[in-house]
Amino acid sequence: MIYRFTIISDEVDGFMREIQIDADAKFLELHKLILEACGYEDNQMTSFTICENGWEKGQEITLEEMDTDADEDSYIMAETELSEFLEDEKQHMLYTFDPLADRVFFIELSEIKTGKTLPEGKITRSLGEPPVQQLDFDEMFARNPIVDDSTIMDDEDMFGEEVDSSEIDLEGFDISDEF
Repeated sequence: MIYRFTIISDEVDGFMREIQIDADAKFLELHKLILEACGYEDNQMTSFTICENGWEKGQEITLEEMDTDADEDSYIMAETELSEFLEDEKQHMLYTFDPLADRVFFIELSEIKTGKTLPEGKITRSLGEPPVQQLDFDEMFARNPIVDDSTIMDDEDMFGEEVDSSEIDLEGFDISDEF
């Protein structure tokens, strides 16, 4: 079977990549094709997330083994075949290409061609420029400020009632003006 994936970004209008790859290929091969299709370096801890019911996050397949809860199965790209998690046309997944800023590509399994195989994956369509691979910190904070007017909480919002600062015990804290 051959899978045809369509890849888009919510950051750049007109960006689209199409990749065809054998269903028995590993996620690592798809990862490398995405990097090649976008001109990205292979220097990030990328991951795929299989989506359920539209874009709801499900199982994650990581580039490297991650220390996870022993009760939870762990999957890595080099050992996991695409067909293990992908079996239906229009199935979705996310590809996190910039983990620090939590930036993703949206991927749809657009078509399944049965009765055919593909010795190696290929980029079959390339439209538009991809988003930059990594945002610098200034851009990252400009996009997602830690504190802005909408996130400022007063003491009542945070604790459910007004806090009297005279009731806070600072004993044990060394507070001084010296550094």
